[in-house]
Amino acid sequence: MPDYVPAAITIKDLRRYAVARSLFAPTTLRRAIDRLGFIQADPIRAPARAQDLILRHRVKNYRLGDLERRYPNLPVEEDFFVNYGFLPRRHQVLMHPRAPRTALKASTIERAQAVLAYVRERGAVHPRQVDQHFAHGKVINDWGGSSNATTHLLDDMHYRGLLRVLRRDGGVRIYAAHEHATAPLDATERRRRVDALVDVIVGVYAPLPAGSLGALIKRLRYGAPQLSGELDRALLRAKRRLANARIDGVDWYWPEGELPGSSLHESNDQVRLLAPFDPIVWDRSRFELLWGWTYRLEAYTPTLKRKFGYYALPVLWHDNVIGWANLTAKGAMLSSEFGYPARVTRTAGFRRDLDTELERMRVFLRL
Repeated sequence: MPDYVPAAITIKDLRRYAVARSLFAPTTLRRAIDRLGFIQADPIRAPARAQDLILRHRVKNYRLGDLERRYPNLPVEEDFFVNYGFLPRRHQVLMHPRAPRTALKASTIERAQAVLAYVRERGAVHPRQVDQHFAHGKVINDWGGSSNATTHLLDDMHYRGLLRVLRRDGGVRIYAAHEHATAPLDATERRRRVDALVDVIVGVYAPLPAGSLGALIKRLRYGAPQLSGELDRALLRAKRRLANARIDGVDWYWPEGELPGSSLHESNDQVRLLAPFDPIVWDRSRFELLWGWTYRLEAYTPTLKRKFGYYALPVLWHDNVIGWANLTAKGAMLSSEFGYPARVTRTAGFRRDLDTELERMRVFLRL
């Protein structure tokens, strides 16, 4: 087990480290995705999709929709990891061939085989084409409502590795046939893969409190269900090999060789409006430990019960998340509302930096 780092490391050090390691100097789109390791996707646009909001801080001159436009020429795949999103192809292959826990019914297998033959014949298909050709009808979705059966089948085939997202047209997935290597994995390869996937998790979300590390590793049962039997042992191995420290009674973990207390982790004086799924704020448990207040995404909360708003963007200033913002883009205008968890001193410098960030947001949104 790696030695504990000096006890002098504090929550303040972890805060600065968490921000600095994730908000690296802006680079190319390809390099940013490779360095992040995983970017969670979300369809809500308020004022933009999560993947675009995440990348705008880390890619030079990033503009709304750049990922969708450039995706076909990048070594990147849409797939489920610990959540649905985008990840380098070298990470995606670690999860395939995927063996879902639920087997398909014979009738569904027959439909999937027919759809796969149709996709192979055409090379690339829009879900509407498949639906018009097969007329699969409707199914009951997970929320008790009605969904297009073709869309549901294509999603399932994509998850099982039979299809891949070739590109998107207006946000809609365009599918192509896909095949993964089918050779059985021996014990050594299974262990290698699950440890590599754990390293991706830690690379994205470190520093992680012990509870969050365990919860995220357990979520690999969705991205790589065939490796579920390895996850408990993978967690134990991770705790032995990762750098770690106990701070205020909480065990924290991060990649070996990184030093949270290093003076290299300088706080940036910019104000940044973060996506609710940005790696800096994604883990709500970590959020409370680092910043001392509770933040929630309330897009699916009834309007009258919302405290933060429909799609509140955390406001990062230096290495502190000091509040939240709700932005609305209408035509060429960007309107904003802000909230703060407690009495926060907002200096003239903060207001000036906030105005600069709002202007960067307008440019990003092409307003």
